Amino acid sequence: MSEAARLPLHRRPAFWAGGIFAAFGIISALRMTDAIGSTTGFILMVIAMLQIIPLTRASLAKQRSTGHLSPAIVRYTRRFLLASFGYMLGLGIAVTIADRVDLSEIESFLIALLPVIPVLGMIWTMARYLIEEEDEFLRHRAIMASLFGLGAVLTLGTFWGFLETFELVPHVPGWWAVPIWAMGMGLGQAWQSMGQKMDSSDEE
Repeated sequence: MSEAARLPLHRRPAFWAGGIFAAFGIISALRMTDAIGSTTGFILMVIAMLQIIPLTRASLAKQRSTGHLSPAIVRYTRRFLLASFGYMLGLGIAVTIADRVDLSEIESFLIALLPVIPVLGMIWTMARYLIEEEDEFLRHRAIMASLFGLGAVLTLGTFWGFLETFELVPHVPGWWAVPIWAMGMGLGQAWQSMGQKMDSSDEE
C-alpha cells in the first residue's frame, strides 16, 4: 500500500480539491438558476474558498514527504494564498457595492479594480517563484501546471462563448477566468504527479 493510500482523507490534497470543485459547482448551479442571490453566492464562495487552507497544508505535507518541497515553493504558496483571499474579498466587495449603490462610471471603474489588483499579485507571485526556484524539475512542473490552467481557461471560455452565442447557456461573468485558471493549475499538478507515479511503477 502506498503512503498516500495510508493517509486519512482529511490529509489528502485530493479530498480538499474535490470539496472545492463540488462547492463551486453547486454554487454556480444555484446562481445560474437564480435560486440564490449574488450576496448569498459570495458568502458561500468565501466559505468554499476556506478549504484552500487545509488543501495547502495537505499539499505542502505531501510535497515534503516526496522530496518535492523547496523554500521557493513555501514562499510561493503563502503569497498565492494571500492573493487568492484578496481576490475573493475584492470581488465580493465590488459585486456587493455594484448591486446596492448607484455608481458613476468613474466609481464603477475604481470598484472594478478591487479584484484586479490581487490578480496582478497572483501573476507576480508565479513569476517570482520561477525566478526564485533553483530546482529545474520543480520549475518545469510549475510551468506545465500554469500552461494547463491557461489551456483550461482558453478551452472552456471559447466553448462556453459559442454556446452562449447560440443561446444554449446563460451568460457567465468574465471573472470566472481566474478560478478556472487556478483549478486548472491544480489539475495540472495532479496530472503530473499521477504520471510520475506511473513511471515509477513501470521502472519497478
